[in-house]
Amino acid sequence: MSNKLLDFIMGGQQTEAEKNGALYQALIHHEAKIGGKLFGPIPKGTRREFFCLDRHTWVWHEEWTDKAGHHVMTTRYDVRPNGIFKSQGSSSYQALSPKELDNLYNAIEMYYQQVIPELIRFQQPIGN
Repeated sequence: MSNKLLDFIMGGQQTEAEKNGALYQALIHHEAKIGGKLFGPIPKGTRREFFCLDRHTWVWHEEWTDKAGHHVMTTRYDVRPNGIFKSQGSSSYQALSPKELDNLYNAIEMYYQQVIPELIRFQQPIGN
């Protein structure tokens, strides 16, 4: 998405900082959506996202509704010098098991193979 498109959408009324913030939000949203598709089709009525929030944080978010009601699960992975830790919902951080570590590694590898190229295309100015 280019700044020209953001100018058009927002009527040229944004400051440069607002434009950058809006672009960042659009990229994160797009990235999360693509990342959610890495592990197969998303069932109807389900929202699934997987994205890199910053250099040290990965997020897996899923929402779904079933007969028991509406469910929300957010898992946050923090990369620290002494290991990778996860937190789900309001629980405290805990180290990943070897299997979880392997799964996260594979997810991040898929992310870099599939999501990054799409984000690069998403950022291309219109008409290129």
